[in-house]
Amino acid sequence: MAIIKLCTREVGAGRHARSLMYILTNAFKNILRNRGRNALITAIIFTIIAATVVTLMINNTTGGIIDDYKERFGSQVNISPDIEKFMSGGGVPNPGGAMKLPEVTAQQSLDFANSNYIKDYVMQIQIGVAGEDLKAVGGGGGGIQQAGGNDDRVSAQFYLKNVFFEFGEGYRGFAGGNGKMVENDGECVISEQFAELNGLSLGDKILLYASLHDGALTSFRRIQYELTLVGIYYDFTDEYAGIQVSASNRRNEVLTNTATIMAPIGEGESGFSVNATYFLKAPSMLGAFEAEIRGKGLSEFLKVGTDERGYDNIVRPVEGLRGVSVAFMIIVLALGAVILFLLSTIAVRERKYEIGVLRAMGMKKHKVALGLWFEMLVVTCVCLAAGLLLGIIIAQPVSDMLLAGQVEAAKAVGRLPGGAIASADASSLLASSMTTLDELDISLGMGTILQIIAISVALATVAGLAAISRITKSEPIKILMERN
Repeated sequence: MAIIKLCTREVGAGRHARSLMYILTNAFKNILRNRGRNALITAIIFTIIAATVVTLMINNTTGGIIDDYKERFGSQVNISPDIEKFMSGGGVPNPGGAMKLPEVTAQQSLDFANSNYIKDYVMQIQIGVAGEDLKAVGGGGGGIQQAGGNDDRVSAQFYLKNVFFEFGEGYRGFAGGNGKMVENDGECVISEQFAELNGLSLGDKILLYASLHDGALTSFRRIQYELTLVGIYYDFTDEYAGIQVSASNRRNEVLTNTATIMAPIGEGESGFSVNATYFLKAPSMLGAFEAEIRGKGLSEFLKVGTDERGYDNIVRPVEGLRGVSVAFMIIVLALGAVILFLLSTIAVRERKYEIGVLRAMGMKKHKVALGLWFEMLVVTCVCLAAGLLLGIIIAQPVSDMLLAGQVEAAKAVGRLPGGAIASADASSLLASSMTTLDELDISLGMGTILQIIAISVALATVAGLAAISRITKSEPIKILMERN
């Protein structure tokens, strides 16, 4: 009895395999047999897939850019004067009677960086220094001198800084044998011009002096820096950062690390400047961070926010491009699905007799439907390969054209440079990055490919639903009688 059951199961499995093979073979023959109708369906599917490839590539690329810039601009904290509140609240008058704009003191900048809400910060520190035996490139005043009877007063010849970004940008660097970058506390690097003027070489000790005060300029304290020269760099930066005096000559800058500059400075002392940029762990922490720094003494006439204008300048056109691409994709998919459904319904009606014969021969409804769906799947796969190739070719020029339109539209309403800005306070305008993202590098990632494949299979399934709905409503005997 077990042997009979096993044989019956094997015969059934073999019959099922032969039936499936017949369905697949018949599907391939039907594709070639009905060339005219399938050519129309192929053209529609190809158009839909090509358009979907372009829109998905644009959508996914812009989505990544938007998320990146949203996180970047949302996390970077800007502290700037609240002009409206300052004008209405009176501010703080100078001794001469003029109103003084509020500012973040150097000590506050350091205190604000010590927060659990801060992920990272960039802090540029500089202090005016002088040396007894050092000359400044370009000449000029400065030096260690008495001022008003105070022996601790120092007039700056040049600046001691911790700013090294020009090295990464290629404007400064070390030629062969000229040393290395600062690695340890107490080390420094100087320009070739400064080294030549003062006869300095690697390993020399440099003594620099600076003066600190109590903020009211009533009490001064002289501090000393003893630095070891470890690098002499070439310098292609602009020679002067401001007025043409020795202190603002970039060739006179002595560069060291933050710890070295801050080591002799006591808490609450002034006489140095700090330019700090803070980055929050998450944009949502802005309110809590503001409350914390208000408690640390931030003036009520200073506002805390993120760079919304910089975000608008760069991201708004990209968001507009993404919106256009998504809307276009939805329209194409909706119209395409409707047209495919109607064409498939007409195609099945024309093939009603064929379906009736297959059903009369004993083929079950789901197998007939499987054969029709497989025909559509083969056509869709061919269109998928061609559509991917065409989409990759035209995605970049289409993106450039659409983005150019979005940039012009943003300028027209005053969101970007070149358009009329209705209202903007000068401080936020100057603080914002006015660079516009006017070019996108469109790429096709694996995630986009999987999305396109899923959409293509869904299109084939939508078209197959028309066939399935017709098959389930028709009986083979009735179909053959209508034919007769």
